[in-house]
Order: sequence, then C-alpha cells, then structure tokens
Amino acid sequence: MKGCYVRLTRSETLSQLSSDAALGSNVFTELRNRFRTIPRTMIGPVQETRDCIPTQWIFRNSVRDVLRYLKLEAEQPYRMLYDLTAIDERSRAHREGQPASDFTVVYHLLSFERNADIRLKIALTVADPQLPTITDIWPAANWYEREIWDMFGIVFAGHPHLRRILLPPTWTGHPLQKDHPARATEMEPFRLPQDKQNAEQEALRFHPEEWGMRRAHDGADFMFLNLGPNHPSVHGVFRIVLQLDGEEIVDAVPDIGFHHRGAEKMGERQSWHTYIPYTDRVDYLGGVMNNLPYVLAVEKLAGIEVPDRVKVIRVMMAEFFRIASHLVFYGTYAQDVGALSPVFFMFTDRERVFDIVEAICGGRMHPSWYRIGGVAQDLPNGWDGLVRDFLEYMPVRLDEYDKIALGNRILKARSRDVGSYSVDEAIEWGVTGPGLRACGFEWDFRKARPYSGYDQFEFDIPTGKRGDCYDRCAVRVEEIRQSLRIIEQCLNHMPAGSYKADHPLTTPPLKKRTLQDIETLIDHFLGVSWGPVIPPGEAFMGIEATKGNNGYYLISDGSTMPYRVRIRTPSFPHLQMIPLISRGGMISDLIATLGSIDFVMADVDR
Repeated sequence: MKGCYVRLTRSETLSQLSSDAALGSNVFTELRNRFRTIPRTMIGPVQETRDCIPTQWIFRNSVRDVLRYLKLEAEQPYRMLYDLTAIDERSRAHREGQPASDFTVVYHLLSFERNADIRLKIALTVADPQLPTITDIWPAANWYEREIWDMFGIVFAGHPHLRRILLPPTWTGHPLQKDHPARATEMEPFRLPQDKQNAEQEALRFHPEEWGMRRAHDGADFMFLNLGPNHPSVHGVFRIVLQLDGEEIVDAVPDIGFHHRGAEKMGERQSWHTYIPYTDRVDYLGGVMNNLPYVLAVEKLAGIEVPDRVKVIRVMMAEFFRIASHLVFYGTYAQDVGALSPVFFMFTDRERVFDIVEAICGGRMHPSWYRIGGVAQDLPNGWDGLVRDFLEYMPVRLDEYDKIALGNRILKARSRDVGSYSVDEAIEWGVTGPGLRACGFEWDFRKARPYSGYDQFEFDIPTGKRGDCYDRCAVRVEEIRQSLRIIEQCLNHMPAGSYKADHPLTTPPLKKRTLQDIETLIDHFLGVSWGPVIPPGEAFMGIEATKGNNGYYLISDGSTMPYRVRIRTPSFPHLQMIPLISRGGMISDLIATLGSIDFVMADVDR
C-alpha cells in the first residue's frame, strides 16, 4: 500500500505486507464502488501511515452511512468498534496529504473475518465541532463519544446522555485541546472553600430522571443504591448506581473518572523515552507489559528493528506479568465469592514472580524496563536458574488451586450462568482478551497478529462455552499454564546477541556513539536528556495484554515529544457492559460479575 513504510522484521515478510496492502486497497475499492453513485455521500483521500492500517478520510455527512455499511452490509464486515478518539490538529506542522482540519475524529474498526482494521477520519472545524452519534449503530460508542466531548469539546448530536465521563461535572474546559494547560503550574492554585465543596458534592448527586429512570412502578418505589466508589468489591474507586426492586437489579449506571490522572495529556509534555514509566501505571498489575505496545508503536514510527534476543526477553517478561496479574485476579475473585484462603496463597506465589522480575529488571511492580529499541540491560547471571525453579514450582500449585478454588462447589454455584454474554454481544461492546475467549471465540492477538516473535512459540488458546463468570475465571487459569509453556521455551531457546538495536534512535543511545568526536558526544547528551527526534507520522500497535487488547496510537510531529498519545485500554469498553449483564440479577451476582471482568480503574480512567 502506498505510504506503508514500516521496516520489515523477520516475522513480517514481504508477502505479509503485500497482503496488508491488498486488504487496504480492497476495502477502499468497496467503499468507492458502494458510495460513488449515492448523493451527498463523499469519500475523501487515503492517508499514508507507518502502521499499514488502511486510513480513509470521509466527509461528515457520510459518516453514518459509511460506518453502517462497514458493520452491517460489507461482505466481510468490520463488526467491532475497536476505538474512537480525536486529535486537536491546530498546532500540528506535518500534515502532508491530509485535508484541512482543526479537530479530527478517528474511528478504528476491527474485522475478525478479514483479520484486518480500518481507520476512518473526519475533519471538523473549530467553528462547528459536531458529528452525529453512532450509538444506535454501536452501543459501545456511548462512552467513547462522551470521552471525546469531555476531552475535546466535540458534540455528538443525538447522543442519549452527552455529559462528562472522566472529569467532574463542574470542570471548565476540555483538557486535550492544545490550548488547555498541561501542568498545575500553568493554572491558578487549587482552592476548595466550603461553598465550592458543597457545590461539587451536589453536582455528584444522582438524579434518576436524567438517565431515563423512574422512581416508582406499579405503586412501588424503586431503591437507588450507591455501590462504591469505596466498596472493596468494585476493585478501585468506581461507583455504580443501582436501581433496585427489592434485591433485584432493574438497571445500573456505572460512574467512572475518579482515578483519572490525564495520562494522555501527560504524553504531550514528556519525551518519547521518559513517558515509558507512565505506561506502567495504566494497568498497574501489568508491569512491563504496559511498556510493550508503546515501545512497539514508537519503533514503528522510527523504523527500528530489534534483535531476536530483545524479542524473546520481552516476551518472557510480559508472560511473567501475565501470570502475576492473573494470580491477583484468581485470588481476589475467589475472595469475592466467599473463599478467603486462596488469595493469601496466590499473592505469595505472585511475590515469587516479583522476586524474578526484581532480579532481572531491578524493580518489582513497575520496573519500566523496556526501552525504545530494546530493554534497559541484558539478563543477569543466574537468571535461568531462577526461572527454571519457578517453572518446576508453579504447575503443582496450580493443581492445588484447582481443588480449593476452581473446583469448589460454592465458587461454581456463585459463577455458573451468572454475568453471561454471547460472542455477538462481546464483539458489539468491544470485548477482547479472556472475556471474549470465554464465549468460545478462539481469538488471541498473539496468534492472530503475532508481534515480538510470538509466532515462534507453541501455546494453546483457552476458550470457554457459556461466557459466564466461571468461564472467564477458568480461561485465565488455563492462560497461566500457557504462559508457563511460553516462558519455558524462552528459557530453553534464548537467542544470543545484543539487548538493544544498533540504531541511532534507541534510548538511551548506544555508548559506542559517544566518544568518537565532539559531535557524537553532543548527540549522545541530547539523546539522553531530550530524547530522540522521532520522524513525523502515525502508528498504532496493540497487544494481547493481561485484560484484553491494549494499544497505543501515537502521532509524531517530528519532535522529541509525542504530538498525540492515545491509549486504547481493554477495561474501558468492558465496564460499559455492566448494565447489560447485570439487569435481572441480584446484588450478590453483580459482585461476582465485577470480579470476573478483571479490571483496574487506572486502566479505565487513565
């Protein structure tokens, strides 16, 4: 495809890129053939990107028709609204070949039948930042459109409840606009006098009528109950307002944003390499796995090909963190449904994982160890012995846990046929990862779209049948075993070579480029302090993270800092399903459902 100028890796052959180009050309041909004779429906130019995702500009009056066609009418439909975000283009210098735009709304769609994505862009002006809603096409668009309005001030006409979602309802301004302050030092000192505190608290009061709810029915009053934001069963600062008829859930309104820290805004003021520690704090149970999609996206932008040793080291450490995260899930889920002992055993085993992580990375939960072009340092002496001991220890423990937790009749009774959804519902709401596989859909991005050399590993994809709480738990338990298989292959087949690419844009720069002359010394100093200058362009990379597909959509304007950092997290769309899968159940069922989703609020709120 013209403009697809990603440097090839060993696992990305010319034939594969030719296939990507053909997919892009095919869908563009489909769109033009479908809409060229329809009045008022206009297709714009194709944009060159560095990630090979077909990127098509469309006109505002075409957006609903084009999206409806791609989802419902195309022969191989794009059934999942994978992501929906926006860009403030007003300060961007490098927009060659793109239409004039103050704000750009970006629709990212995923087709499982094609195993391909498409990116659609719509240009808006600052005088009229408005688009029609697509919540009637994809219900998952609800939160995404609210987020865009909250962050950018773009209005989605016809949205059922367009209000702030991540920021307080009293917030002034839209933070991802370029003219909004990025640091507290650029704003007035924070003050909270009593009258303001009272106003803030009143603004948080829940009014059922605003959400289309009734206070009474057939002569009986409904009860409205706040679950959270400080209840332990909601796994973080997360509030759900429940409409109850007795103990039966009539409806639920999730309320997020209490953990929002402006992670995407911070990306605009950090250098490319100093942003890496921020990624660790998104899914704070995922550790270096959070670094992986970010550095892979930067490497696409920079044209960096990493050595095979780097790929295998990254895979091994990512799988260790998958095990650590799943152990937290396993223990806390058992605790949520009444088994109090397993969590202590499983957290103890998680500490064994952290002992290995600390020995290799120097840190435990948030080592921030991956680097652009490689990892921070090579594997230390004795790493193989630590890994081998763990591989001998852990399978026996998992067998014990099957008896005390997964095989426990109380856990089964609390989990079977609770919080169920189908494959079609999962795709409709943007579910990825174990939650999608629990429905019986064998889809794993490590297999479907191998990255970092995953195509060289042998492992199975666990699936369920019912898509209920129990299956979501069982899938994750089996994934621990598959991660152990992958780690064993890393141990037995660790390639020789360097832990960093021989490329001028790696971070920190290679030492051998330091003392040749004064120019190389200056270049090294600037590379360490200010970071590399990444060529202008756009690139997305998504991986199979602990909770689903986690992706970074990065835009470079040819600077030492990103122009736009978009974090597509799995937990954000997953929580949207709570009303759907909780209606008609009991509060106790909701506790089990929340635990089975396996989310962290930093992953939702960013």
